[in-house]
Amino acid sequence: MSLAAKLPWTHRFAGGYGGIGSQPLPTDADAIDYLSRMATADGAGVETGVATAVDAFFRDTKAAGVFDALKACCILAGARTLAGALVPVVGDAPANVADGFVEGDFSRTAGLTGDGSTTYLDSGRADDEDPQNDRHLAVYVTGGTTVNRHFIGNFSTTPVFSMSAVYWGLTSNIRSIMSGNSTLETTGTYGGSTATFAGAVRTGATAAELRALGETDTDNSASTGRNTINNYVFARNDAGTANVYSDATLAFYSIGTSLSLEDLDTAVTNLINRLKFALLVGENPSGLDPDTIDYIVRGYEAGGSLE
Repeated sequence: MSLAAKLPWTHRFAGGYGGIGSQPLPTDADAIDYLSRMATADGAGVETGVATAVDAFFRDTKAAGVFDALKACCILAGARTLAGALVPVVGDAPANVADGFVEGDFSRTAGLTGDGSTTYLDSGRADDEDPQNDRHLAVYVTGGTTVNRHFIGNFSTTPVFSMSAVYWGLTSNIRSIMSGNSTLETTGTYGGSTATFAGAVRTGATAAELRALGETDTDNSASTGRNTINNYVFARNDAGTANVYSDATLAFYSIGTSLSLEDLDTAVTNLINRLKFALLVGENPSGLDPDTIDYIVRGYEAGGSLE
């Protein structure tokens, strides 16, 4: 395994040494800014392989035209510590309410795990900061335990009845409601052990979508409004009170304006696989085919290795 991929990306020899080999380093200015802020929170820069995985995410989302729609976003995996994981990609840093999450709840490869009863993040992004008919919520779930719990969202009856949320429903499907009261749900079931992107978008007064488990479902119900409260992560904000807490493990969340859910799904899924590759295999994922990375990562998670 390559030592270079394990060097902090800020190390003077991270890109290579004395003409005896080299590896790519982060180049996107926004990615470098994010990685630098993460390094400050962590106390050290992440490994070069992790840093290039993050850099690829920034480049992929910009190339797909979805980056500017991310208004509040965190990568909850990859960092060295919980503090690093709560550094925002964009927007405000989420509040770890009452310091509920502790270091033991954080995994570099899987993300952050809720307890289903007390722990949640306040995203700091209010529902009315995005247009009623131009918005999205998304998470990347790496594991879940209890059904009928909310991954992200809010609910209020004032000034009008309005709910925006993505959650794991009672019948083991993934559901969403976006600025209204009509529910979208996946036809496939979620068993809790399979990693999946789960996101919802409203693109018009009568147009909403849910993407999860690799499928996209559409809805033509009318939006009913929006409220003034913040979106919570690992729970739903019910007019200022956390409710339906989740004990899922989340590796990513984003809130913002409308975008292509399929493109965001691809970018986030590739990000998490690249992070796992860098951390489990110990190599730099830069330039490798996403399908190859996925195959190798699944092998490592099943107990195999390349040795």
